[in-house]
Amino acid sequence: MVIIQVILGGITRLTGSGLSITEWNVVTGALPPLSQAQWLAEFHKYQASPQYRLLNSDFTLSDFKFIFFWEWFHRLWGRLIGVVFAIPFIVFLVQRRFRQDMIKPLLVLFVLGALQGAVGWIMVASGLEGDAVYVKPTRLALHFIFALGLLCYTFWFALQLLTKPGDKVTAPRLRLACWWLVGLLGVQLIFGALMAGHRAAPAAPTWPDINGSFFPRLFPAGIVSLLEDRISIHFVHRNLAYLLTVLILLWTF
Repeated sequence: MVIIQVILGGITRLTGSGLSITEWNVVTGALPPLSQAQWLAEFHKYQASPQYRLLNSDFTLSDFKFIFFWEWFHRLWGRLIGVVFAIPFIVFLVQRRFRQDMIKPLLVLFVLGALQGAVGWIMVASGLEGDAVYVKPTRLALHFIFALGLLCYTFWFALQLLTKPGDKVTAPRLRLACWWLVGLLGVQLIFGALMAGHRAAPAAPTWPDINGSFFPRLFPAGIVSLLEDRISIHFVHRNLAYLLTVLILLWTF
């Protein structure tokens, strides 16, 4: 379900649907508009947003329904994940079916899931302010990394439960190498999200050079450029990919 949610998040972004619902109603928002009047009310809320005024002013109600569906379904799936987690957790906790060492990881999963929902709304809210027509790239990256963190922690916990103590292998050097690679991959994914958030791909549509140069002018605004300058983000994202490829090949052979 978490993997599907990440995919739904990608579809929501690619279809430009993320700002179609301008409120965060945890309970009442579970149901979509059920009448023409309700649809018009939601459409009027969207028409007050800067994205509609500055980018999508030609949208019809039919266009709005399309983007509304993806954002609504993305949020609904998040609610379903919470229900699927919470109900068995409470039942099994009351029945004392959990081992003591399982309680803490399960609570961490719950907190990560709740935080991810909150971060999602913080991200959406950034696209409803001033003259913004998209969400802030840094908040998009944060939302994406929280999702991957939740997915990774879920996978780790599942492995802990499925692996017998006698089957675990202690290999400090291998563990260290894995942590370095995972850390670099995490940074690479953050810059991938920044690329998407800034819509940076068209800024340097050449390869292997970047607009005719392998070392373009970087970091014009200092360290802040790592988050805001499209060419600097391009440069880091590409070179991290090269570095990861070399490190993985060295590790393999």
